[in-house]
Amino acid sequence: MTFEPSDALKRLPNQFFTRLRSKAAKLIEQGYDVIDLGIGNPDLPTPAFIVDELKAAADNPVNDRYGPYRGYDYLREAVAAYYWREYGVEVDPETEVAVLHGSKAGIVSISQCLLNPGDTVLLPNPAYPDYLSGIALADAEIASLPLLAENNFLPEYDLVGSTIAAKAKLLFLNYPNNPTAATATAEFFADTVAFAQKNQICVAHDFAYGTIGFDGEKPLSFLQTPGAKEVGIEFFTLSKSHNMAGWRIGFAVGNASVIESLNVMQDHTNVSLYGGIQQAAAKALTGDQTSVKELTAVYEKRRNLFLTELEQTGLEIQKPKGSFYVWIKAPDGFTSAEFFDVLLNEAHVIVATGDGFGTLGEGYVRVGLSQADDQILEAAKRIAQLTLFKAPIAEKNTC
Repeated sequence: MTFEPSDALKRLPNQFFTRLRSKAAKLIEQGYDVIDLGIGNPDLPTPAFIVDELKAAADNPVNDRYGPYRGYDYLREAVAAYYWREYGVEVDPETEVAVLHGSKAGIVSISQCLLNPGDTVLLPNPAYPDYLSGIALADAEIASLPLLAENNFLPEYDLVGSTIAAKAKLLFLNYPNNPTAATATAEFFADTVAFAQKNQICVAHDFAYGTIGFDGEKPLSFLQTPGAKEVGIEFFTLSKSHNMAGWRIGFAVGNASVIESLNVMQDHTNVSLYGGIQQAAAKALTGDQTSVKELTAVYEKRRNLFLTELEQTGLEIQKPKGSFYVWIKAPDGFTSAEFFDVLLNEAHVIVATGDGFGTLGEGYVRVGLSQADDQILEAAKRIAQLTLFKAPIAEKNTC
């Protein structure tokens, strides 16, 4: 028997990254040395002191039992201490912190927590594709916020029509940004708070790359902005900051009413998170942060290696200010898919096509820097040596 999936499941978008990898599978099967820069999967190990904490926690039989549905007090207190130490933001661990099974769980859930069918959500274009999943499950409507190079990939609220602004209930933001690698300014976040207050919109800021800022600039937390906690929340994950992607641990911080809604959702969908992981996460947040700074230095070095090698190609690239991505404009005359095919078939390098992040990602590709330095350098050299950079672009269709 075959059972029909629900309408909600049918509304879900296709998994973008799975589609990309399937295109590369044939070359890999044929034995080609393909360098995968298409996904953002951290390649370095979790710091040893965090792993050691997990090992010690595994010996504690308390962690063999169900933990509190909303996480242990010590982890929520560690989150509050982290935000005070790093950003000077005071957080109530009881009412303003939600422990998440990875920040993606909260990002998908928040649309279902706050939106009813037909409600409007303001979504940056381009944006991380998984925002669409929660919106689809909530059966909500999307109003696009263009992210353009000429505005440093920050949305302009003055361009949002008054009717749409009045209807909107939720606004997604993400800085440092995936896929554009842009960062937010204090002025932009202040404008965001004012816009949200005026229109009674909840702001959901995805701070996944919050520890990864370059050239001496520390990325700003949205919650550092006066009034931010009254209008929204911030998602944080230890996946990128502490190389704990496989551990699936994150949290949300901010507006107490939204945090409560996320917690209610989790009360019904999860039975807490393994205590050993929570204990290790608390250690990661309160312990020595040297490894976090060292990791940022690794990504900055990789960025510099990659960009230096591509300087002579003429590719249009805004120097990344944060995250571990490079957002590259395709050569004139190439779509995202066409440039992807050239990079895959001729350079044997996998990237992510920009159109997978939204209509305004068309004409771009995203490069992830989550491979070893030698792989990053080799990929850049292969790209730089492509014949399309040695001859006029107009001849591409005559070969």
